[in-house]
Amino acid sequence: MLPLMLAVLVGAGALVYWSYRSEIDNARTRIESGGRVISTALGVVQFAEFGRGMPLLSIHGAGGGYDQGLDIAADLVGSSYRVIAPSRFGYLGTPVPPDPSDAAQADLHAALLDALKIEKAIVIGTSAGARSAIELALRHSGRVTAIVLIVPAAYSPASPVSIEGSRASNFAFWLVNSGAQFAWWSLERIAPSVLVRFLGVSPAVLRAASQSEKDRVLHIMKSVQPLARHFRGVNLDSVSDLHPIPLDAIRVPTMVVTTRDDLFNTLPAAEFAARSIPAARLEVFQTGGRLLVGREAEVKRAVAHFIDGTGAQSLQP
Repeated sequence: MLPLMLAVLVGAGALVYWSYRSEIDNARTRIESGGRVISTALGVVQFAEFGRGMPLLSIHGAGGGYDQGLDIAADLVGSSYRVIAPSRFGYLGTPVPPDPSDAAQADLHAALLDALKIEKAIVIGTSAGARSAIELALRHSGRVTAIVLIVPAAYSPASPVSIEGSRASNFAFWLVNSGAQFAWWSLERIAPSVLVRFLGVSPAVLRAASQSEKDRVLHIMKSVQPLARHFRGVNLDSVSDLHPIPLDAIRVPTMVVTTRDDLFNTLPAAEFAARSIPAARLEVFQTGGRLLVGREAEVKRAVAHFIDGTGAQSLQP
């Protein structure tokens, strides 16, 4: 019996490893084939784009890449814009420079627009991507027609943005920062609720969501792979020096969106930004978490109404 049991264990292990390698290889192929790398005046950046119309720069959050930026724009504005989605420093094909600050990231966003011969763009900054969106509006205000900050992982004087404090979330945070691909892949199968909480969503909110929303969250969870191509960016986002910046100097139309139950605690930062940026519009949903689960249609309507109100969409290139 012992040889038989060993054979079964070896076979099961081989099957698990084959499944793991297959999914990681597919994820690597997907991200390598979907974007392109371009040289700008300030260095190399990876990006992808789709659609036609008014340019829209979609800046992804922690754990993302150009693919997340494309997904966010598709969810919020559809294909009626020319969406440009860069990978930020340390994500996928964009290297980490000597100065990886949010200000330097904003300068690279502007350099990408220069390389693509785009004069102005609407800017959507999600989660940690909101920080360089804000810096872009401050440092290159003439390039920005309007900004939308989604669950902004930005500065708050009283209650800082942070991951949910459970042991499970801290363990998931360690996995991402160390690039533990197999452990993340395993948790997707045996303990997905751990990763859901780490993504800023209460498992109870996800259980009550529609199947399409559950599929969307699963897609986001899987898009973090391969971790080897994301963890350097996550490391940067994890140690970002959040400090006061002159938000009152922003002079472009601004909208800020968040939820009260975001486990990343972005509500205080969103409220602070909306109070500080002149005439900013704030949309706060009661539930939905960091991924705005179940709120996609409402957020899409709110963003469309905001952009229409700015007149930005009529400014065709």
